[in-house]
Amino acid sequence: MGIDVVNIAEKFRLFDEQWSPKIIGEMNDSYVKIAKLEGAFVWHQHDNEDEMFMIIKGKLLIRLRDRDLWINEGEFVVIPRGVEHCPVAEEEVYLMMLEPKTTVNTGNVESERTVDANWI
Repeated sequence: MGIDVVNIAEKFRLFDEQWSPKIIGEMNDSYVKIAKLEGAFVWHQHDNEDEMFMIIKGKLLIRLRDRDLWINEGEFVVIPRGVEHCPVAEEEVYLMMLEPKTTVNTGNVESERTVDANWI
């Protein structure tokens, strides 16, 4: 079993793609993922998984059907399974997520934004 310290800032320097999650760690049945975001994503929900968004850099808007949530640098929010949401980054955001390994980034929606997360 390897125990490694992960430098998050260094990992963000390794890629430029937007909306393409990268796996940087795993624990139990979950992955630790990072992504760079800019613009609007798609409305979607995760029927079987909760999803945690932690903002490393920037400010993220998460639209819900009944209200908007602003998540600032150093803050996080957990979107419960079954809640439809749409992330929007007006300017580039660096995001960390903790998600079950089964989580598909676009949840119940198949689109051009649906991608498999890769290790980085």
